[in-house]
Order: sequence, then C-alpha cells, then structure tokens
Amino acid sequence: MRIDKFLWCVRYYKTRTIATEACKKGHIKINGQVAKPSRDVFATDKVELRKNQVNYQLTVNDIPPSRVGAKLVDIYVKDTTPKEAFEAQELLKYAKDYYRKKGVGRPTKKDRRDIDDFNDTNDDD
Repeated sequence: MRIDKFLWCVRYYKTRTIATEACKKGHIKINGQVAKPSRDVFATDKVELRKNQVNYQLTVNDIPPSRVGAKLVDIYVKDTTPKEAFEAQELLKYAKDYYRKKGVGRPTKKDRRDIDDFNDTNDDD
C-alpha cells in the first residue's frame, strides 16, 4: 500500500491530499529515508512523520484493507513516539498563548495597561 494512502487509512492525516503534500515536503521517512507519496509500506517498517511540530515514530504492524475506525488503529500501527516530543509541544503551546503577531490589530486591554504603566514609570525620571 502507498505511504500516503496508509497514513490516511490509519487516521494520521484527514485527507490523502494532505498526506501526499507531507510526503512531497519531506516530512515522512520510511526506515530513515525520505519517502515519496507512491512509496510502498510493508509490515515491520519504521515510519517517522512530522506533524504539528511533533516527530511521530510509528511501527507498521499490518496493512489495513481500507480506512479504519479510530478504535482499530492500534491493530495496524504501534506508536513509539517518545513522551518528550509531546512535552515540548505543550511548552510551545504555552509560549504561543501570550504572544500575538506584531502589528496585528489594536492592542488588547492588557497591552494598553502595560503600555500605560511603562509610560508612567518613564515620566517619573
């Protein structure tokens, strides 16, 4: 089975098109080698994929006949991703919550208060 179809079947990508694009961008490796979308995947292959800033590591147990339900994914794939990868994603999420892109929209109420406090402390000097 093609790697793009396999990743779609085991629900790592929502559509085959998205899985194909990930292959073309070099985000998917099979046994350490960058895989094209048409590359076949077999049982016992090690698949690495980068999605949402997390490097997933998968071991293929079997090839599904078609797209499977979420509860049946464990039959076909074993996820061997280290926990540190998910912890790093959590830290990134907390870092992104506070910051906005520079120059996007008006300042928030909190931003305005911070600006006023900054201006007030500089005026005292």
